[in-house]
Amino acid sequence: MDLKFKDFKLDEKIFEGLDAMGFEKPTPIQQKAIPLILEGKDLIGIAQTGTGKTAAYLLPVMSLLLSNPRAENQIGALIIAPTRELALQIDTAFQGFAYFAGLSSAAIYGGGDGAGFDVQKKALTSGTDVIIATPGKLISHLNLGYVKVQQLHTLILDEADKMLDMGFMDDINKIISALPKKRQTLLFSATMPPRIRELSAQVLHEPEQINIAISQPAAGIFQGAFMVYDMQKVKLIKHLLQSKPLKSVIVFCSKKTEVKEIEKELQGLSLKVQSMHSDLEQTERENVMNNFRNRTTNVLVATDIVSRGIDIDGIELVINYNLPSDAEDYIHRIGRTARGSSTGVAFTFVNPKELGNFHKIESLIEREIKKIQLPESLGEGPAYISIEDYKKMPRSGPSRHSKGGNKGRPQRNNKK
Repeated sequence: MDLKFKDFKLDEKIFEGLDAMGFEKPTPIQQKAIPLILEGKDLIGIAQTGTGKTAAYLLPVMSLLLSNPRAENQIGALIIAPTRELALQIDTAFQGFAYFAGLSSAAIYGGGDGAGFDVQKKALTSGTDVIIATPGKLISHLNLGYVKVQQLHTLILDEADKMLDMGFMDDINKIISALPKKRQTLLFSATMPPRIRELSAQVLHEPEQINIAISQPAAGIFQGAFMVYDMQKVKLIKHLLQSKPLKSVIVFCSKKTEVKEIEKELQGLSLKVQSMHSDLEQTERENVMNNFRNRTTNVLVATDIVSRGIDIDGIELVINYNLPSDAEDYIHRIGRTARGSSTGVAFTFVNPKELGNFHKIESLIEREIKKIQLPESLGEGPAYISIEDYKKMPRSGPSRHSKGGNKGRPQRNNKK
């Protein structure tokens, strides 16, 4: 069935906003989630990044608030998100959808000044239709005793698995303990590990569950891997960025020290390069993301702080300078490209020490990532070892293979 947003029983004011923004056909998770949320049911939504889950919960929650307005000086709906970047993005999306609806929102996150704190306090005390908050900052306000959540309609936990990975479980439990027991609760996550099942059992009441393409990269992403020694990585990045005109690229590094080093290395290119990491102040982070969103910055070098929830269209290339520690994070990283129905490219650099993690990624996505030959100017890279051969190696094998990092005679990279 070819559904359109008009087929849902949303408030007419929501349709005005959708029409103005050019939204016509819902994504699969929106098709399944919107009717259930409108019925007032609790929901577990499991969906990969880039599937449209923000609109999947915002649109019906807004419609419910229009038909059942919040009490005076109260908060209507509370959205908890793991990072300030995601909280700001959700707030921006809300403001677009709610342009004709007359609903209010506020983003609550850390890193601001005293004036920002006062603005947040006012939103939490005078009443706001939707609050989008990071756990730690909301706890700070809750501890001061003025947050008006006694008659909350809906709680949304977005990127729940990421919040647990970041150690927010205790904060989430404390927030939930302050909320009314009779409420609608929606939990969205990219994965469904045991801890998420435990959390959902604690906070949701007879929830419906939706699963959309769990743990699979978008079909429009071309995935390729280069076997490299560490000393070849920077040269390879420069080669890739200079091979063709690129307007929007993300380079992911696992450590902020690497982010800073790569940013300096790439400053000499004709492309505008900026970095994103936890050492930046909030205003600096917002400026960096705005520059990248507006294409003032072409290359963003970042930690996994931007691997989830950053919805920017037109990112052409994602480069994994090194592998994430968790195979799931690979999917979130490369999911920054090929948003919606578009296409994109994701290249991953793999040194001999990372082969084990690389094989875990291939197992998770149930496909072999194409191995690409290094450019001749970079010399030969290490040999690729298949997962079957890797399993046969003695426990000391991988360490022996990579001993000395870039030392020893390099072996030819097998072209696949």
